Amino acid sequence: LVPIFLLALFAGNGHDTTGRVAAFVIFAVAVITDRLDGALARTYGMVTEFGKLADPIADKTLIGAALIGLSMLADLPWWVTVLILVREVGVTLLRFAVLRRGVIPASWGGKLKTLVQAVAIGLFVLPLSGSWLVAASVVMATAVVLTVITGIDYVASAISEVRWTAR
Repeated sequence: LVPIFLLALFAGNGHDTTGRVAAFVIFAVAVITDRLDGALARTYGMVTEFGKLADPIADKTLIGAALIGLSMLADLPWWVTVLILVREVGVTLLRFAVLRRGVIPASWGGKLKTLVQAVAIGLFVLPLSGSWLVAASVVMATAVVLTVITGIDYVASAISEVRWTAR
């Protein structure tokens, strides 16, 4: 869905209202189906080590494409996009680095961060103005704070995992 999302986002040089609403719907469907997929896997005991790694990568692909697109359209400052993407790539690489010692599962903080990022990005994708845009900015600021905090938490968890398994 990522390429279709980007086509809709960039329709009319990013200023086509219908395109932006379509991009929002595509983004929302992708986020919701991702959540349902994870819930079904947990409910039916189909959680796999591969899924624990692949699902966050799929999340990051959608989130990353949306952030880069919004920054390219000058709707979102590049520093926000860079900060979030550096954290996301860093945590993903960290997970791979400690994989042989054990998987670091997604934390509740990480899940909350992903939810708040998705809401913030969804709001920025919509053609909002005025107080709605201010609200979107507040949600995005919250997402940035959660991104930093959970990034630090994942680093601490990885260090703890490495120390624990080294014994």
